Amino acid sequence: MTLQMNKLFYNNPIIHEDYSDPDAIAVGDDFYMVASSFAHVPGLPLLHSTDLVHWKLLHYILPELQFLEGSSDYDQPRHGEGVWAPSLRYQNGRFWVFFSTPDEGIFMCSAKEPTGPWTAPHLVKKVKGWIDPCPFWDEDGQAYLVHAFAHSRTGIRSKLQAFRMSADGRELQGEGQIIYDGGLVHPVMEGPKWYKRDGMYYIFAPAGGVSHGWQVVLRSKHILGPYEDRIVL
Repeated sequence: MTLQMNKLFYNNPIIHEDYSDPDAIAVGDDFYMVASSFAHVPGLPLLHSTDLVHWKLLHYILPELQFLEGSSDYDQPRHGEGVWAPSLRYQNGRFWVFFSTPDEGIFMCSAKEPTGPWTAPHLVKKVKGWIDPCPFWDEDGQAYLVHAFAHSRTGIRSKLQAFRMSADGRELQGEGQIIYDGGLVHPVMEGPKWYKRDGMYYIFAPAGGVSHGWQVVLRSKHILGPYEDRIVL
């Protein structure tokens, strides 16, 4: 299928590779994207584009997985484990990547420039089954983090939990709270991405599972909810 965008013609798929769980941001006139890398190393690819069509692999944020507890196990194939669903943000003049590994916890790396040097992964929360973290810095400087749950590890499949977070992204604050429960309507909710536009808070999240899923957008006047939902795709 050939599409037209601002008089630029291109063919789908744009990238002939499997970049699972992509997250893209705009910084000035440039676009940057990260994706899951699971147990592959080097890991956590960072791509760059100026038009959202032509992409170049710019950098790997993780040269190895030896920072993980028991990481010698990653010397052998571990199907479906490792780096899951990273979130990329630009805040206070730095690039930030938050990602989870389903059995070790939530990690954060940051850098002044996209090509690095990137900080070594910092363990924000040692926990099993908290996945797909996404940070958000509000206009008052308060930082937050939202994440989903891996049903295979926690028995939870439809809830999103949020925390206040230190401004440097290194520590979650308080006990956290469930800000949305998809229940039977939106099971297998995962991959939340947090945004703010015109005073409203939005969370984009796929639901329903990989094979037969759909895209949900949540909206609220308050960052911790309550959120209303709509299927958009």
